[in-house]
Order: sequence, then structure tokens, then C-alpha cells
Amino acid sequence: MEPNEGNLRPRPVSDSKSEMIELVLPNDTNPLGALLGGRLMHWIDLAGALAAHRHSHSYAVTASMDHIDFLVPVHVGDMVILQSAVNRAFNTSMEVGVRVLVENYISASRQKVATAYLTFVAVDRHGRRLKVPPVIPETEEQKRRYEGALRRREASKVERERRKVDRGDE
Repeated sequence: MEPNEGNLRPRPVSDSKSEMIELVLPNDTNPLGALLGGRLMHWIDLAGALAAHRHSHSYAVTASMDHIDFLVPVHVGDMVILQSAVNRAFNTSMEVGVRVLVENYISASRQKVATAYLTFVAVDRHGRRLKVPPVIPETEEQKRRYEGALRRREASKVERERRKVDRGDE
């Protein structure tokens, strides 16, 4: 039996919530001591995958990540907190939201660093797509994200079509 086979009952957003904490070390930074953008994107991908795995009870692969804005710099010694949850599930894919905070534990302050929306696809061990259970939003914020996921998905389809036309792939 595949990981999520026969287990497609709707699941609340809270079942997928995940949190990761990373300490920024010198190897994670540029020559100015600021966190590398690529390292942060890697952590965002991992945090998103945790939520996707928890929701789908299967393997999940990254299909896309939306743009990312780095709002504040992160430095050596800071803690990066990545909070993730599935916003909405479609047939075999899930949109996951990841919120990134930086915490300076010396000053006990937190700031928002970035947010990202990623799409993951549930797959079996052979890479074949699997159906995923629906999401049950529980709070007003989760309902807003749930509705936003559909808008982002539709906008993404329009953008993919536009790029195909631009490339001449029609």
C-alpha cells in the first residue's frame, strides 16, 4: 500500500503546521555577515516540505516557489524561525505558506524576514502523482489563505500561458 492510499479524509490546517529553527552560522553568510538568499530559500523549501508531508502522509516534491522579498537582513548568530502550513490542497498538489522570522535572542526581538508560497506535489516512491486530502481551514486567517491559494493558482496558470506565448511554445 502506498503511503497515503485510502486515507483521503479532510484534514485541518493545524495537522500540517510545522516549525523549523536554524541558527545562522558563518558558513551561511556572505562576506558582509548577512544570510545568503539561497540558504534561506533552501530552508524555506525544507520547512514547506515538512507541512506537505504532514498533510499528505506521502512523499512530496517541490513544483514551484513564488517570488520572495527579503524584508530585513539576517546576521551571524541570529535564529531564523520558519513556520509552515498547507493553505489548500488541490487534486495532487498543495499550496504551502512559509513565514520566516528572525529572532535576536540577546535582545529578545523578532522581525518578519520573508513569506513564500510553494506548491508541492504528492508522489509515490516511483514518482507517480497521488491524490491529497482536502484542507479544512479553521481560523479566519486560514480561510483567507485558503481563498488566496485559489487566486494564486489561477494567476499562475495565466502567467504560465503568457510565458509559453512569449517563448513561442504554443
